[in-house]
Amino acid sequence: MHSYTRAESRERGKLFRQGFRQSLADCLDPEIRRKIERIDQAAAARGAQELAALHKVQADARQDLATAKAVERTAPRADRAAAREARKQAEQRVKLAERAVHKAEQS
Repeated sequence: MHSYTRAESRERGKLFRQGFRQSLADCLDPEIRRKIERIDQAAAARGAQELAALHKVQADARQDLATAKAVERTAPRADRAAAREARKQAEQRVKLAERAVHKAEQS
């Protein structure tokens, strides 16, 4: 996963266009390739950190769901509706976290 900042995206695009023009003229500067690789490495490192954070959020959401299910099962009859609503909200958080992780892993 890569996570480019706006400045990195602009710079990478500019370098790519320069490299493309130079390759048409058959005189490609190796410095352009090194700069693009440095930008890609920084974006990959940032992406890995973000993916790890998303996995942590997903694990926390699953733990919260397990707790909410246990509370719902052990709740007295008067409190069961509130416990059910808390479980549904926890399920929604798990779904959102899973979608975010899946989307990040696909890119």
